[in-house]
Amino acid sequence: MTVDVTTKPRELRSYLGGEWVKGAGKAQTLLNAATGAPVATIDSSGADFAAALAYGREVVSPKLRKLSFHERALMLKALGLKLMELKEEFYAESLATGATRADGWIDIEGGAGTLLSYASKARRELPNTRVLIDGDVEPLSRDNSFSAQHILTALEGVAVHINAFNFPVWGMLEKVAPTFIAGMPSIVKPASQTAYLTELVVRRIVESGILPEGAIQLIAGSTGDLLDHVAEQDVVTFTGSAWTGRKLKTSPAIVENSVRFTMEADSLNAAILGPDAGPGTPEFDLFVKEVAREMTAKAGQKCTAIRRVIAPRAFTEALVAALGDRLGKTALGDPANEATRMGPLASLDQRREVRERIRELQREAEIVAGNPDEVRVNSGDVEKGAFLHPVVLYAENPLSKSAIHDVEAFGPVSTVMPYDDLDEAVALAKRGRGSLVASVFTDDKAVAEEVVLGLAPFHGRVLIGNRLSAKSSTGHGSPLPVLVHGGPGRAGGGEEMGGMRGVKHYMQRTAVQGAPRLLSAVTGRWIEGADAETGGAHPFRKSLAELRIGDQLVTATREVTLEDIEHFAEFTGDTFYAHMDEAAARANPFFDGRVAHGYLIVSFAAGLFVDPAPGPVLANYGVDNLRFLTPVYPGDTLGVRLTAKEINPRASADHGEVRWDCQVTNQKGETVAQYDVLTMVAKTWPPEA
Repeated sequence: MTVDVTTKPRELRSYLGGEWVKGAGKAQTLLNAATGAPVATIDSSGADFAAALAYGREVVSPKLRKLSFHERALMLKALGLKLMELKEEFYAESLATGATRADGWIDIEGGAGTLLSYASKARRELPNTRVLIDGDVEPLSRDNSFSAQHILTALEGVAVHINAFNFPVWGMLEKVAPTFIAGMPSIVKPASQTAYLTELVVRRIVESGILPEGAIQLIAGSTGDLLDHVAEQDVVTFTGSAWTGRKLKTSPAIVENSVRFTMEADSLNAAILGPDAGPGTPEFDLFVKEVAREMTAKAGQKCTAIRRVIAPRAFTEALVAALGDRLGKTALGDPANEATRMGPLASLDQRREVRERIRELQREAEIVAGNPDEVRVNSGDVEKGAFLHPVVLYAENPLSKSAIHDVEAFGPVSTVMPYDDLDEAVALAKRGRGSLVASVFTDDKAVAEEVVLGLAPFHGRVLIGNRLSAKSSTGHGSPLPVLVHGGPGRAGGGEEMGGMRGVKHYMQRTAVQGAPRLLSAVTGRWIEGADAETGGAHPFRKSLAELRIGDQLVTATREVTLEDIEHFAEFTGDTFYAHMDEAAARANPFFDGRVAHGYLIVSFAAGLFVDPAPGPVLANYGVDNLRFLTPVYPGDTLGVRLTAKEINPRASADHGEVRWDCQVTNQKGETVAQYDVLTMVAKTWPPEA
């Protein structure tokens, strides 16, 4: 079904407990941001939110936690591809929010892309298990009878995601993706003004049947008493104003039950023009382009938009002129019109609020480009549409001001601030009291170092822009799934996304102590002191169907001769003095004479444990954690103990990864090398036809 925003307003419903639920009260009418025409009605009154949470905890959560990380990742991949197939329907609906095609791309395809990114990253970086190992084993006894391992397991509650109006698709999916990978169900509460787009996407997700039923629940309207019922295993995330966030964070149930709460709030992000980046340089031009883009994308309604433009005092006149010229050419109008480059704000109420914030800023700064009270459009309803031209202000003495560092006009509004040295530029950026992102445009290494290190404690992300990265850079305002999205202080004090960091936010870290053989059973990874099986076939002759954790090979031994060392040196070209010069080697504080190359030891070890015949082991794709612990001298004898440490079958392939613990010892029983060998192993052998 393609939604036509010119027809009768669509009645939005919540999706709770596996059913679409109609509101029981008087619905609010949501309007097209450009024309004022009714788009949808919304109401969640009468919904049983306590039951929705209970359904998520008791019915959905157990199902999700039975799936492995890879199984959940494959579902997420299928969902991302499905949403990409349906994107044109979402683009059509998105026009009513005031978003141009380019704005919609960030929201719609950016949201689906986030699902795909998490699906790919999870399959690459996480095991095909239900538990994550966090860090190395901690030996707690000399005889390896008592050890500890930190693990991560999914929380057994529900993640409640309360989102802002500006990104009705991406804002939901960027939180749902890591939540689902972790193994938690979500309840999504979009901001009402643009909830019709979120509701449409959730409908298509439910209809697809890709995710287990109830993995996503939706509240279309007010949260009512939802937060009164959250418990210790639940998580709440919020994106919006700091005032609302603080109010939610101090809800009695959240405080009393120590519910995890992540907030992404007001952020007066700064962009700094380096002292080397004056008019005529590529960095100056890139800076002007980036500031203008951040002011006009989504009509400036981005939590990462540039609010404060910090530039050398000598460059500000040229900068204001360049910005004014570029912004003056921005075609404002109905996003359904192809000529439009910037659409309206999300609502008339939002425009009123932005105009009020501009008046507050005018107490400390003067408008140097744009008129907030004048509206000229190429299309749309000038009376009913929430249009606002970009506005640039200038503050002569910014360090002595406060409003320009505290008041966020959530629209196409930025304030230019001059600085006299880099210390002052960094100090101005810090006056934001914590932001999601800052950027510095420079081609000077010293400037980049000083500014980035000065900004880092106050920002979740810092972008360095220059001529070399211009073509490939994602820009100041683009959050990426693999990077932290969040910031300290005023910006909320939390983190979202960030690759697997984001996943772990929905998991509990637990220190498990016990006998290694039992720890190994819990974690699915062999550790020193756990059971080992040395009889039977060579481990390399076993497919994944036959191989077991703890299968072990103890090899024959091999003597290392001086001739071996010299041949290896000549053959490889590695003639480092410790291998070739007896006197120089003895003078080294670590050696008693000439020693074998570390890589010669690894090569000899492979010769001792490798079974040469074709078989289930398909390839060696690397080693991890390689350490050389004891020097090997001519005449020493080496042996290897190889143990199947971890088996990780791929859900969508006919092979998997096996991690082997490799310990190389000398004739004294001393460990000379320790590392993990990584191999690809067939699930069955011979391969099934």
